[in-house]
Amino acid sequence: MRIAILQHVPHEGPAALDEWTRARGHEKTDYPLYQGQALPAPAAFECLVVLGGGMSVHDTGIHAWIEPERVLIRAAMAERIPVIGICLGAQQLAHALGARVVPNPVREVGFWPIRRVGDALPLPAETTALHWHGDTFDLPEDAYRLAASDACRNQIFVTGDGLGLGLQCHLEATPQWIDACCTHDADYLIPGPWMQDAARLRAERAAYPTMHAALFDLLDAFLDCARRAGEVLRRDDD
Repeated sequence: MRIAILQHVPHEGPAALDEWTRARGHEKTDYPLYQGQALPAPAAFECLVVLGGGMSVHDTGIHAWIEPERVLIRAAMAERIPVIGICLGAQQLAHALGARVVPNPVREVGFWPIRRVGDALPLPAETTALHWHGDTFDLPEDAYRLAASDACRNQIFVTGDGLGLGLQCHLEATPQWIDACCTHDADYLIPGPWMQDAARLRAERAAYPTMHAALFDLLDAFLDCARRAGEVLRRDDD
């Protein structure tokens, strides 16, 4: 499968998604939008992955790619191409589909558990995930909530047509990803009830294997369901 990955800042790269694409034999192309890279056309990929970043979905006057990226998300889904959004990418996916994106009541940064609340796609009943966000989103119309945390109700969702998957949390994070974020976003780590400091974040080691296993199983199942959903929708169009 040809996968396009949209990257918004240098320090929030694909991380464990690189391992997943290699292990599954997918062909991956990275699009570093922070370097002025143009967005791809839907014909260039068979799956679109939209990564995170410290900007807001509302920063259209600061980052010229924000609204065109939402247009691309809608265009991809209209072509029955699956879209995966992570953190800012999940907020972009939700907003592109008409849902609100607003400040979360608290910043959620650290290794905190998420709980499965829906069975549309496979997830452990509970698993530790890395969180690094201050905004949250409403669910798009007809979307299914898959996971929640104590600090943020909408952690993972799948769209009703089965073609969009949003993850507020960072199951893809690696120690290198964490170190880069702690270095480049150090000012974001303001003490709070759901905020771990840089030393605690960098010290984590136990969470990664289960995080990545949960992510890989989720992505595999999502792409399989999206393929079948796309086939049904195409037959209906005919």
